[in-house]
Amino acid sequence: MKKLFAVLGDPIAQSMSPTMHNELFQTYGIDAHYQALHVKKEDLGDAIRGLKAIGIAGFNITVPHKQAVIPLLDRLDPLAKAIGAVNTVVNENGELVGYNTDGSGFVKGLLAHLPTLNDKNVLIIGAGGAARALYFTLARLEVKRLDICNRTVKKAEAITMECPYQVTTEVMDISEAEDNLANYDLIIQTTSIGMLPDIQKSPISLRNLKPNAFVSDIIYNPLETKILQEAKNKGAKIQNGLEMFVYQGALAFDKWTGIFPDPERMKANVLTQLGG
Repeated sequence: MKKLFAVLGDPIAQSMSPTMHNELFQTYGIDAHYQALHVKKEDLGDAIRGLKAIGIAGFNITVPHKQAVIPLLDRLDPLAKAIGAVNTVVNENGELVGYNTDGSGFVKGLLAHLPTLNDKNVLIIGAGGAARALYFTLARLEVKRLDICNRTVKKAEAITMECPYQVTTEVMDISEAEDNLANYDLIIQTTSIGMLPDIQKSPISLRNLKPNAFVSDIIYNPLETKILQEAKNKGAKIQNGLEMFVYQGALAFDKWTGIFPDPERMKANVLTQLGG
């Protein structure tokens, strides 16, 4: 019998996960189908109960449901519990178990460019769900320093205070981060600023960026946001969000099937869909 998988979000029409995962099922000879499901906040409980009732094999959770889904699940992986957000759910013998592959997916993509992270001074821009996942994951990996900036400082402070892993850290507003940007080896942009259609916007000024810094933006559409364009013009190395998207998907696929797929194949597939 064909196994069913899905991604739940609002909005969801823009998701490339169905194309990516259905191509993988075909490649690896797995009788399965992955479907995007538009689920509004008020319908999330009914949707999860319905998916469990029909025996769905697994699903992804995206904005705005990554936190709201937690009380609807049977169990949480320790890292997902610490982060307080879920993006991948596995049906394990009738129990819905929540995982978070955002942080680990980001790190896997990052390590393709940076051989080590524990000697890096890192700045995270933003304090949403993605920032939280990346902050917790990088803190667990014991980077040298891990600072976070946000327009609302209290949201960033909450992330540092709730993180269960010890790391040298400081919270600041955007203006303070701009003044101290030369201190950072790695800068990670986690907000939606610069995403289509607002591609002319940037979350922070790079006037003090050091030329050999590495700048990563978790947005992958467009492939080169304004902040990445500016960073490249200043001599920095850059990375868009495509590798994070691919690796978090690969980790989810592995949890569902026991197969870790070829990330380069996945990346090429998504690039084709993006038209480049």
